[in-house]
Parts: sequence; structure tokens; C-alpha cells
Amino acid sequence: MTQDGVHARTRRSLAAVGALVALLAGCGHPTGSPASARDGSGTGARGGIHVGANGVDLRITRPVAHLDASGSGMLSMTVANSGSVAEHLDMVGTPGGGRGTLVGGGGRASGAMTGGGVQILPGGSTGFGADHGPRIRVAHVHGVTAGRTLPVVLEFGVVGLVHMQAQVSRG
Repeated sequence: MTQDGVHARTRRSLAAVGALVALLAGCGHPTGSPASARDGSGTGARGGIHVGANGVDLRITRPVAHLDASGSGMLSMTVANSGSVAEHLDMVGTPGGGRGTLVGGGGRASGAMTGGGVQILPGGSTGFGADHGPRIRVAHVHGVTAGRTLPVVLEFGVVGLVHMQAQVSRG
């Protein structure tokens, strides 16, 4: 093999490595939207939590998981949005990959089910589990802590993921 052949192969290898590095550099969080600016978190089954981002200002109060002996039941809580942008609850997660089933309330106000989830309008409040309100059903959940709380992850369209603890009541 000639010396020019070795140099050509080296140049092609370096070009391939450079392309791979450029491709992999695009993976991860976008630089304009770091995860920490989008994700909210909090705990406090009794006191609730507060999270805000991008015009949404949510207060989640009184989260309670009403569970029977099999771990099935409903999650109740109140979500108030004092921001200027509408929010949607898209998903509810429980330990072990469990998912809550969202059922929207009637009408077009806060609590109604839309294509994006259960809406929480600006200046509105939604009582999950309240009369005529939206519902969150859970089935066979595991992971109730020694302090009788259930770790829950809420996924909202604007503020992102919110981690909280719901007080567990049997019944």
C-alpha cells in the first residue's frame, strides 16, 4: 500500500469520527431549554406544593390516595392555576411504572378533558375527585411508604414533571 493510500484512509476515518461526534453532541437537553427550568418538584402531602414556569403558577393542595386493600382507588387533590397561561395534566405515574387513568369533568371550564389532558385554566381551580369534577383512578399501586404516603409523579404540559407525596387513606 502506498503512503498516499494510508493518508487517504486516515482522512476518511477522521471525517467519520468527526461526523459521529457532531451527531452525538446533539443528544441531551436542548441548550435553550434546560430541564431545570421546566421541571417542578415538591413534596408535602399535607401542605401541598407550589410550582411555576412559563406563565403557569400552580398550587397543588390536599393530595390523598384513597386506596382499598388491593391498592386500587382514586387520587384526590386540588390544583389551582393563578398564572396567565392554561395548563393540562397529561399523566399521573405511581411507583413500579403504574399509571393513573384520567377522566375529565364536564363542560369547558377547568377540569374538562381535552386532547392535551385535563385542563386547568388561568385563574381557575380544579378539584380532582370532587363532585362533577375530573377523576384520577389508580389500580393495584405499590410503594406506599412507612409514613403512609404514596409517591406520585404528575406530568403537566407546561411546567413538566412534578414529584409529590399523597397521603394514603384506606377505603
